[in-house]
Amino acid sequence: MHPDIHLALHHSRAAELRDEARVPLVRARKDALRARLGWTLIEVGLKLATQPRPLPAH
Repeated sequence: MHPDIHLALHHSRAAELRDEARVPLVRARKDALRARLGWTLIEVGLKLATQPRPLPAH
C-alpha cells in the first residue's frame, strides 16, 4: 500500500474514533441531567403528597 494512502486512511479512522469518543460524553451529561431532574421531581411530588391537609368539619 502506498504510504500516502495509508496515512490518509489512518487520519480518516482517527477522526471517526474521535467522533465516536465524544458521543458517550454528551450522552453521559444528558443522562446525569435527566437523573437529577427525575429525582428532583420525585422529591417535590413527595413533599406535595405529605403536606398536612386540613381536617374536614363534621
